[in-house]
Amino acid sequence: MNDLILSFFLGLIQGLTEFLPISSSAHLLLPSLLFGSNDLGLPFDIAVHAGTLAAVIYFFRTDILLMLRSIYTKEVSLEKNRNLALQLIIATIPVVFVGFIFKDLIGERLFSVSSIALSNIFFAIILLYAFHTNKADKTIYQVTLYSALFIGFVQCFALIPGASRSGTAITAALLLGLSLKDASKFAFMLGIPTILGALVLLLFEIQTLDASINFTVLIIGFLVSMTFAFLTIKLFLNFVEKIGMMPFVIYRLLLGAILIFLI
Repeated sequence: MNDLILSFFLGLIQGLTEFLPISSSAHLLLPSLLFGSNDLGLPFDIAVHAGTLAAVIYFFRTDILLMLRSIYTKEVSLEKNRNLALQLIIATIPVVFVGFIFKDLIGERLFSVSSIALSNIFFAIILLYAFHTNKADKTIYQVTLYSALFIGFVQCFALIPGASRSGTAITAALLLGLSLKDASKFAFMLGIPTILGALVLLLFEIQTLDASINFTVLIIGFLVSMTFAFLTIKLFLNFVEKIGMMPFVIYRLLLGAILIFLI
């Protein structure tokens, strides 16, 4: 497959799946695992992650500004925003810590089609359980220190391709009693420091590589992932309470079954 077409395709996958509970990393691995397409390398991974990071920052720009203002001004009226900022930071710590420890193993991409399939099925079942047992009696501003740590530790499973970063975070938030929309919003906002942390690790890693860079491929990946990530976040938050989690659970179960059938 031509690298320019592949960069568009992979950027599209990253943009659509980073914030949906269906695992972006699994979908990005599938083209090479199933069809033997080229691996565009670490620079491309950085570009598409930067694209999704730009999209989520822009989408939540008002919330981010309020959180920053709450930290610098200490206004009482912004206390809930200050608490949210603190909990997002706390929830990020576990995955950054675990990601740093296992970065070499993760970079080797040792996961197979079968492991991706089984991971999709397992975490889909957990998401289904969390969705059906959810009490929806808490808002995003009621996340506590222990709740943030719990979400952060569960999010660590997202380092396994097929688990889904947003999926694990949404699952944990639902188990804690957040409404579906607030659980999704917290998971998406948690993507900001989490993706930023991943980018920092990738940038450190790229210093050790002697890789040629195709800037056209990187620009396409960045722009496509940014555009579709923004649209995904907007549409998902607008319709998630109407559609629930069942479509995503069914998709992941089917994807897992199809992959098992193929191998």
